[in-house]
Amino acid sequence: MIEIGIAGKPNAGKSTFFKAATLADAEIASYPFTTIKPNIGVGYVRVKCVCQELGVECRECIDGWRFIPVKLIDVAGLVPDAHKGRGLGNEFLDNLRQSEAVIHVVDASGSTDEEGNEIGVGERDPIEDVNFLYHEIDMWLYGILKRNWEKIMRRMKAEKRDAVKFLTEQLAGLGFEEWMIREAIKGFGDVSKLDDDGLKQFAVELRKRRMRMVIAANKADKAPKELLERLISLPEITVPTSAAYELILRTAAKNGYIKYLPGDSDFEIVKELNEKQVKALERIRNFLKEFGSTGVQSAINKVVFDVLDYIVVYPVEDENKFTDTKGNVLPDAMLVKRGTTARELAYMIHTDIGKHFIYALDARTKMRIAEDHELKNNDVIKIVSSA
Repeated sequence: MIEIGIAGKPNAGKSTFFKAATLADAEIASYPFTTIKPNIGVGYVRVKCVCQELGVECRECIDGWRFIPVKLIDVAGLVPDAHKGRGLGNEFLDNLRQSEAVIHVVDASGSTDEEGNEIGVGERDPIEDVNFLYHEIDMWLYGILKRNWEKIMRRMKAEKRDAVKFLTEQLAGLGFEEWMIREAIKGFGDVSKLDDDGLKQFAVELRKRRMRMVIAANKADKAPKELLERLISLPEITVPTSAAYELILRTAAKNGYIKYLPGDSDFEIVKELNEKQVKALERIRNFLKEFGSTGVQSAINKVVFDVLDYIVVYPVEDENKFTDTKGNVLPDAMLVKRGTTARELAYMIHTDIGKHFIYALDARTKMRIAEDHELKNNDVIKIVSSA
């Protein structure tokens, strides 16, 4: 399952975002360090199910929408100089190493200082919070590199190893892949000769590839327009977000007061409410009209599909009825990296199926596809194996 970190300074709304996305029990309070140990829960990406396109009825979607699980990790709030051990320090950063990408929850309203303490709305520039998270991760990576750099470089030279492959092995525990090292190392020449400043810059280039992010501009319901616009103008994907509004909607829907799916641009009241509740929901409706959604579902979708470049594939056993061996229609929707081949999909389903792969079928066209055929989004695939 894909793992996404939810990061940011204390009191930016990370735990509210996490709870709104997962409906898991996470402690929420308006003071720093509400989260001490990371909360781990299941959120979902939302996609249009292929059942309607194929003219079949599946029991896996809701109103034509398929919700595919991803793991969300709500880590403790990060304060300046965490890489030196302040706050919960490197524990926070170590929790992030599990994540493929990060949703950075930023207080777009500017109503909390760098430590997460409440101040007046608009008194802090949220761009500073964006930059400070990058700086802390950069310095954390730099510290890891610096600790053993000379020793690693001596060994690399003694063994006459390729720098990219050798550093990939050394940094594998931090989730680095070979392509990340190859891209980051460009322009540095002989890395064994990097001075301190060069090593810091190398850490920045590594972070850019490894810690890819979507910014959830949270508390957008009370954010001054100019602060929100500054965040949206950043090169990173930025989503105006109100995690508090999403949590209200999810809770109301769970209790049967409204009809609402995560990511919807509106809701329907289905049970009688008091005047106070109606007014609260009207405020939320106005937010939805302005921004299209609360932003929580959008942030998750964007990090999975736009940043990490996943696609959805539907494996089936019966290519005519689009079912598994038990007759369930389109029982599985799998998130796979763009570029995944038919054989690689077979291994993802089961190691034995991959080992004994014969060929695959495109269930739409009933045509055979080669083992190295790259799958496309919404492909429905039958794997034929001797296993």
